Amino acid sequence: MLKKEGQIRIPSGCAISGIMNRKGERFSGEDIIASIALMHERSNGLGGGFAAYGIYPEYKDLFALHVFYDDVEAKIRAEDFLNTHFDIESSGKIPTTKVSAITKSPMIWRYFIKPRKFKLIESELNEEEFTARCVIKINTYFDGAFIFSSGKNMGAFKGVGYPEDIGEFYMLDTYKAHLWTAHGRFPTNTPGWWGGAHPFTLLDWSIVHNGEISSYDANRRYVEMYGYKCNLQTDTEAITYLFDLLNRKHHMPLETVVKVLAAPMWQDIEKEAPEQAKKLKALRAVYASALINGPFSIILGFKNGMLALNDRIKLRSLVAAEKGEMLYVASEESAIRVVCQNPDKVWTPKGGEPVIGLLNEEAKV
Repeated sequence: MLKKEGQIRIPSGCAISGIMNRKGERFSGEDIIASIALMHERSNGLGGGFAAYGIYPEYKDLFALHVFYDDVEAKIRAEDFLNTHFDIESSGKIPTTKVSAITKSPMIWRYFIKPRKFKLIESELNEEEFTARCVIKINTYFDGAFIFSSGKNMGAFKGVGYPEDIGEFYMLDTYKAHLWTAHGRFPTNTPGWWGGAHPFTLLDWSIVHNGEISSYDANRRYVEMYGYKCNLQTDTEAITYLFDLLNRKHHMPLETVVKVLAAPMWQDIEKEAPEQAKKLKALRAVYASALINGPFSIILGFKNGMLALNDRIKLRSLVAAEKGEMLYVASEESAIRVVCQNPDKVWTPKGGEPVIGLLNEEAKV
């Protein structure tokens, strides 16, 4: 019998979408839900999620932790650790609503926190590094507790289900953000569970990803040399840590980070001017273990903007568009046009060529 649309496994499955306003003007989650829902057939209901930036202006100077708990005991253990290391300004359940397609979920909690001053002094770390290490420690050693979002004035919302159901479950139409990203999952190598849905985050970094990273083991070993711990055994988690390592810790501009993760082919490097070729060769030599191999397209969200990128030979689709101060990226052009019918510009980025959207200077935090 001839299979109908929606009954066929799509080998390039997984859907990603991102929308941002460069002026920092906030808008509801309705458009990002509509965009990702249009690509329903790219998912199989085993994972969906969103990241939103600018949603907590009243707590913009505090880290917002979103946490999954398996049970009350796990919550008590994790909160004891948090109370020891942080001042908790506010906490409570993340609001959700009943959705027929989602029959079971973990306990989902939210905390607005700042590191205790004496703990920072003892650690000799800045607040970002201190918070990142505490997040990694909980996710590594506290069974039944998983921090899935830890940035300032942003949050991830994810779970097992189609992305449009996840968006409804978290009532994302009631939130306003200047940047939204979304993911519909078609897992190939890992099971569908709440912590394993995209986006993957650390501090204000968030990644949604379509593809498969064949260099995962090399990338994982590399980031773990610097104190990260890949608890989820998924390539997307390693990508998140690579951006954090290279940009936040090594102070590398995002444009240069791209040249490391999706490095030009050797034959293309030889065509560059001598000084540029020398620089690119040095990056490939020093950061060889950070090179991402395999088919991928990703959208990175961060506090001041959004970056979209696919692999060097473009084995995964990625489309971008602009309309005034709005920037759109998605796996399919139709997912952009459903929320922006007449964009000023539509283009298909080349392999390894980033699309970078930054907030205007007056809108940056």
